[in-house]
Formats: sequence, C-alpha cells, structure tokens
Amino acid sequence: MIVKTPPLGWNTWNTFGPDINEALILEATDAMVESGLKDAGYEYIVIDDIWSLKERDEKGRLVPDPEKFPHGMKYIADYIHSKGLKFGMYSCAGYLTCAGFPGSYDYEWIDAATFAEWEVDLLKYDFCFHPTTEKADVLYKRMALALANCGRDILFSACSWGAEHTKQWIKETGAHMWRSTGDIVDSWASIKDLSQSQLMAQEYNGHGCFNDMDMLVVGMNGKGNVALTGCTFEEYRLHFSLWALLNSPLMIGCDIRNMTEETKKILTNKEVIAINQDPLGAQPFFANRYQFEINENRGGTAPFYKEYPVDIPVVAKYLEGGDVALDFFNFSDEMKYFQHMTMTPDAIGLPITSGKILELTDLWTGEVIKAFNGTVNVNYLPAHDCRLFRARVIDA
Repeated sequence: MIVKTPPLGWNTWNTFGPDINEALILEATDAMVESGLKDAGYEYIVIDDIWSLKERDEKGRLVPDPEKFPHGMKYIADYIHSKGLKFGMYSCAGYLTCAGFPGSYDYEWIDAATFAEWEVDLLKYDFCFHPTTEKADVLYKRMALALANCGRDILFSACSWGAEHTKQWIKETGAHMWRSTGDIVDSWASIKDLSQSQLMAQEYNGHGCFNDMDMLVVGMNGKGNVALTGCTFEEYRLHFSLWALLNSPLMIGCDIRNMTEETKKILTNKEVIAINQDPLGAQPFFANRYQFEINENRGGTAPFYKEYPVDIPVVAKYLEGGDVALDFFNFSDEMKYFQHMTMTPDAIGLPITSGKILELTDLWTGEVIKAFNGTVNVNYLPAHDCRLFRARVIDA
C-alpha cells in the first residue's frame, strides 16, 4: 500500500494508558463520528499497549485480555468498520512491549497473520526490550515484510523514537510513518522541545513515509495518562498548527467523548487540516533563514540566532496549485510578545520584479492581509502563539 497523506486518527495512550476496554473503544468510535472528527478527516481508532494477556496461547498467538475485551478484537474491528472508520493496534519489536506484555520479536509472521485475521488496518510498532544483538533496521524490516505478506493492507507505524539513526534507514523498511521523537507529555515545555527539534530535521519527511512527531495533546487540559501542567488554548493551537504544517500524522490523544468547544475548534479546523493533507506533500522550509545565518564576525553583540536559535521561525510549505502555507511562531518564554516579525516573499521564490504579491488568509481568524513594499509583516505576536496563513499569489 502507498500512503499519500499523513494518517489522521485517535489513540488510547495519552489519556487512558492501561485503562482501556471494549466499552471505551466503542464509545470513542461513536464519538469520532458524532463529534464531527470523522467529517474533518480523522479515520483511525488505535488501541495502544496493555491490551493482551501476559502469555501467548498454545499456537503462539497473542490473546486479547478477556476482561477488557470479552468479544475479542474482530468484534472491535467489525464495529469500527461499520462506522466507516479504520482499526489500529499496537505491538513492539522487542521480547516485551514497553509495559511488559508479549512483544512480537521472533513472532512477526504469526502476529502479522493474526492482525490480518482480526482485520486490523494500522499497526503501531514500538521499540522497547529489543535484543541488542539485532540491528534496529532489521527488527523493523522483519515486521514490515511479514505485514506485506499477510494478505491485508496494514499501515505500518514504526515507533522507534528516532533511535539508532532511524531517519537514515526507515524508508528501507517500507514503513508508512515513523516516530522521530521521544514521548510527548501535556505541557508547553514538551511541545516546545519537540517542535524545535523537528524544525531542523524536515529533510527526512515526505510522501509515503511521514515523520511522526508523536500524538497530539490538544484538549488534554492536564488530565490523563501523560498529563502534566496542561496548556493554554494558544499553546494547543500552536501545537496543532506546527504538526499540521510539518506533515506529521495527526493522532488525537485527548478523551474525544468529552471535548470542550475550544478543543473541537482546534481539532476540526478543516483549513488547517488541509495544509497537513495537501497532496503535494512538499517539505517545509525556513522563510526567515537569514535570522539563523548571521555572520559571527560582524562584531558587536552575539549573533541573533545564538540568542534565539529557533524561537521566532517563519516556516513555509508549498501547496498544490501554487499556494503557500506560512506560519509565524513565537516560542519565546522570555518575551510577552515579539514586536515585529517580517519575511520577504523572495524567500519563498517571489521577487518584486514578478509583478505579483501575496494575499494571506489567517486560517484561525479568517483575517486577510497583503504583502506591502515587498514584505509580509506580523506585529505583536504573543509568546507561545502563532499565525498560520494560506498565501495566494495575485497580481500586484
């Protein structure tokens, strides 16, 4: 199978951790449809770790915990499919999963056949307790080949956390998405750390194998399995905007049965989701790179990029049909707002001599602005916030 756009869905881990069961999955499936998430493009319902018994059966097959899932996984799959959605499950490349349940090492072909029999559509494949004598790429190739021969299209979500130079070999495995980060938690510090690390690693993202920046914490509001401080509406909005812009899969982690209107506003913004799902799948790039390449020999104060390495990036991405996504970010923790952020259209390939200018629509507020005197200006951008635009090239 070929995955042309980043997968969208919901995963149990961030909110529920070990507290999963059949009723929760069925309720979440209903909520995906009734809340408008399905209409917005989300389609996967994914069960994460701690779903099985501690022992395999006499044939070496994984066994769903009968107390949590009394009707088994095929029953879950049938219900999810009846709602027009897709079913995802979890395993691990090691002897054990991260929570200490049976992993798939040396059982790859048995497990792939089992998942196909249960009509699974996505496999999240973790990296705990793996044998140190085996190379990471081989561990993922083993499951990739088994899935490719199981008789069913199953999206392969490789969750190796970027370890052992994943970015250099992951496309060899045929994986459709790959985790490039450690685990996210529900805090601004976690969002900022993951965001800034990924801004510098976009060359390994793209069609067919999308860079997974971990699941979303939008709407967790300090509650759940990976809860910490929680975030403001603006911080969650920045989080969602960046994940969308950088072509990351969008896997919701909050309790979708009980979302606030603010959470729904973020997660169902179709214009922002369209940036993520754009068919071109172009690699994002810095549109204010000059701020990170100041000559260190100019004298005077320290170079600006050393004081604020990626605190105020402007990130661009070409879209199908000639539009451009532009996002102005303020990651700064020291300033209440950044007074003046500027990018020049020639940084995205539009010189003044073209006779064209940019018309920009803010995808969160609907405000429309135009480039002026060869520049695009955003004034007084608050800390921990962003402005995400879809820019159209028009006659000057």
